[in-house]
Amino acid sequence: MGLERCLPGEKLSGGDLITEIGRLFVGRPYRAGTLDQPGREKLLVNFFQFDCTTFVETVLALARSLAKGPLTAGKFRRELQLIRYRRGMLDGYSSRLHYFTDWLSDNEKKKVLENISHLLAGRPLHKKINYMTTHRESYPGLKNDTEAQKIRRVEKNLSRKVLRIISPDEIGRQKVKIKNGDIIAFASSQEGLDIAHTGFALWQGRWLHLLHASSKEGAVIISKKTLSAYLKSNKKFTGIIVARVK
Repeated sequence: MGLERCLPGEKLSGGDLITEIGRLFVGRPYRAGTLDQPGREKLLVNFFQFDCTTFVETVLALARSLAKGPLTAGKFRRELQLIRYRRGMLDGYSSRLHYFTDWLSDNEKKKVLENISHLLAGRPLHKKINYMTTHRESYPGLKNDTEAQKIRRVEKNLSRKVLRIISPDEIGRQKVKIKNGDIIAFASSQEGLDIAHTGFALWQGRWLHLLHASSKEGAVIISKKTLSAYLKSNKKFTGIIVARVK
């Protein structure tokens, strides 16, 4: 695929490999809803435009592929499907992991990552999750009643779970435990929604920043603000979840 020629010659650890790959896409345009295409659900690959989740998925699939030897299109597609779909199986619209806490949980079961929020003073939170089915008109895939019912079951399951959220005031004390390439998910204050945004942790000297596809900036960027300042500046965020890639 040619990506290996763009990376440093030395062997990189998991988190550093993730951030080096992510840097390659800085400047690529942001585009919302890149996966919501007409017709049946299929595995879509797009290296030219990203929303925040597809950026994380693409970089993670590339890193996992490279860690297992020479990068090939087939290997990358297998990793991307594993990450994007429940149990790694593409079986219609509802098999895609739409809610990011569902994405985190399923990928933890697949041993792709570990949610470490409980180790960073994450506080328990219960929240009713129903954003997709209460905004059904915004999701083309939910025009199908069967798929809508499946998503409703997913929402009920997520609503029963306890989330561990690291508060904005706690970040300053806990940031030293966060490593390059850790996945940062921003908990949403919006009713019915679990996560509002996601990206990767990136250390720049002594300062912790966010590498992400930004809707505000319209591109993949490294945030100018520190992670703590970025979190506190957005009233839609109530805290973060942190997951470490295995």
